[in-house]
Amino acid sequence: MDNYGIADHLNLLSKLTDIHGDNPFKSKSYAAAAFAIEKLPMQLHEMPLEKISGVKGIGASTAQKVIELLQTGKILALEEKIFSTPPGVMEMLKIKGIGPKKIHSIWKEMGIESIGELLYACKENRLKNYKGFGEKTQQNVIDFIEFYLKNKDRHLYAAIEPLIDPVQEELEKSFPAVKLALTGKFKRQLPIIDEIEFVMEAPAATLEKTLSANTKFQHIKNEEGYLLFGTGAGVNLKIYEAEPGRFMDTYLKTSSSPAFYTSIQNKITGAETETKAFENAGLPFIPAFLRENPEILTSNRFDEAALIQPGDIKGIIHCHSNWSDGSHTIEQMALAAKKLGMEYLVISDHSKSAFYAQGLFEEKVLEQHRYIDELNEQLKPFKIFKSIESDILNNGNLDYDDSILARFDLVIASIHSNLKMTEEKAMMRLLNAIKNPYTTILGHLTGRLLLSREGYPVNHSAIIEACVENNVAIELNANPYRLDMDWQKIEEALKKGALISINPDSHETGTLTDTRYGVRVAQKAGLPKTKNLSSFTLPQFEKYIQDRKKLKTI
Repeated sequence: MDNYGIADHLNLLSKLTDIHGDNPFKSKSYAAAAFAIEKLPMQLHEMPLEKISGVKGIGASTAQKVIELLQTGKILALEEKIFSTPPGVMEMLKIKGIGPKKIHSIWKEMGIESIGELLYACKENRLKNYKGFGEKTQQNVIDFIEFYLKNKDRHLYAAIEPLIDPVQEELEKSFPAVKLALTGKFKRQLPIIDEIEFVMEAPAATLEKTLSANTKFQHIKNEEGYLLFGTGAGVNLKIYEAEPGRFMDTYLKTSSSPAFYTSIQNKITGAETETKAFENAGLPFIPAFLRENPEILTSNRFDEAALIQPGDIKGIIHCHSNWSDGSHTIEQMALAAKKLGMEYLVISDHSKSAFYAQGLFEEKVLEQHRYIDELNEQLKPFKIFKSIESDILNNGNLDYDDSILARFDLVIASIHSNLKMTEEKAMMRLLNAIKNPYTTILGHLTGRLLLSREGYPVNHSAIIEACVENNVAIELNANPYRLDMDWQKIEEALKKGALISINPDSHETGTLTDTRYGVRVAQKAGLPKTKNLSSFTLPQFEKYIQDRKKLKTI
């Protein structure tokens, strides 16, 4: 188990300790230890167990629990807490705006043990009357619960990805002679997935009998055309029954949006392969990830040879180091990027307004730049570029004066604070930042977190036009929790001539490869590699920066 897994266990133990109203000192010590463990440069599981208690931030008692976890895979005290906590109370931990101590009041004082009960109590104005809550908190709880319930059975693409191969292997093992194929939303590379979906050429009765006997799956129900099973991993498996001779028809239907399939269904029947189906219909081959809008069949905008691929990423733009809130050193990030075959790395730590992320004040910026110069001498021809993720302030200004901004090779401008705002306010901040001559890239456009936060409202068309006019690239933040900007808006951006930048927003070496998630949603928009900034080679990237500075006279 890595450090993040250990920290997750301790954080949960801390929260449950507070929920039960137990010793607050213990709760704080678990939380502090979790924070310290997340920031460690080394992995605890690689250390001698007797050394763990000597690690700064981990007390003797907590160290014993860490050792117990590493040796047994669990912490008994945590297991006991989970067992004695109603599942509905555990679920309340997912609600933003109420911490463990407020959950304690909700459970122990109000007698509420589920999210549904809590929503009802809020609707009846009961929550606001309790100490520490109030009307604003009550409304926030209502908003979040309604959002949560709407998305409860939905999953991030990245969360589903590691389940696909094991499920497919299990299906192939159970049905060695049956034709099957991955289909549905995952096949179409959508950011949010409802179920794992497969097409299988076998009768429903056979599918049900065989898979019901498999302990890896739990039969839920049969509906017309498909069967639904649980997987034990929190996501269901939907299997579409394909009649003999109609496998490809069923596959094409389930790997397309309803609108796309409606436009082709009368033209593609009876083919044995995808390629042949489109060929027989006199249509260009459209891969599953583009089977959304039927307009693509007549738009002539899809060029498969030019379409961006994961291997087209040449540099890592937008990543953080331990100079701000990252887990690894700049050198570690650079070496990891180099090992992945990258030609350059853009270090963009948080700026001084991001106090919560140990943002860099001016003297630290200068110190970091000197350090990067030294590293570049050691690592060339690989190059580290000097950047910053500068906070967009409430008035739209960046949070350094021009003398500091001029020292960066490029600047990523992002909103991190005061996210609850009107479209008018959001647009004022964003447009002012875009007009700043030092802004090179607009970071995570809407501030959304998939399945967690909608993001602030913006006029995408106006933002895109402003970025084109001011030669500002628009980030496709590849963090699987963000994937911001939305792929459907990238289509519009491309039509207007915008430059996109697929960036992982990495805070550790292990997430540098998150660019692949950005590439997958960019493919849905038909993004060519020539219109992605992080696909520029090192010479092309250097020239882009130089030319842009000349254009902006900075």
